[in-house]
Amino acid sequence: MTFPKETQGTPVAERRFFACPDIEVRAAGDAGPTVLIGYAALFDELSDDLGGFREKIAAGAFAKAVGGDVRALFNHDPNLILGRTRSKTLVLAEDNRGLRCEITLPNTSIARDLAESIRLGDVDQMSFGFRTKADKWEDINGKLTRTLLEVELFDVSPVTFPAYPQTEIAKRSLASWQADQLPPVPDYAIERRRLELLAL
Repeated sequence: MTFPKETQGTPVAERRFFACPDIEVRAAGDAGPTVLIGYAALFDELSDDLGGFREKIAAGAFAKAVGGDVRALFNHDPNLILGRTRSKTLVLAEDNRGLRCEITLPNTSIARDLAESIRLGDVDQMSFGFRTKADKWEDINGKLTRTLLEVELFDVSPVTFPAYPQTEIAKRSLASWQADQLPPVPDYAIERRRLELLAL
């Protein structure tokens, strides 16, 4: 899968990771499919420091996104497809806790290996790939906090070892917010000319 790119060629996709100790695998008998159930995102939980700010997700941030064509991948690898909303092998829903996922795992070697790794507890984190559509920045007691209000969702992924979250897009959003907090810088050439005209 190719994420949308900005005109400068910088990816606009970000990823966030959540420890999900209650991620589980359910088997529907010997002949039935194996279903992976967990949360790819949790609401109102502050992240670790993401480089000068912390982040949380507001309830409703995924309300529109869950109706899109979203993939379930392993480790965000588009070659390791686990499910897809369009084929109904991935079901996404917002509940009062966060973004809930049910993935009907395919009968593939990677899916069988993943199910076993989850049963053993070797894989216990999930992640989601997204692009921010609306966010809010706040300075709370000297701590900057970004709240994701609406996102475009690309994928949900069980992950083995999360990489450092990609925060460059968030940092650009932070810089824009900080610029809005400063009083406008006067154009001194224009101000000087205005004063000259007043002196005439």
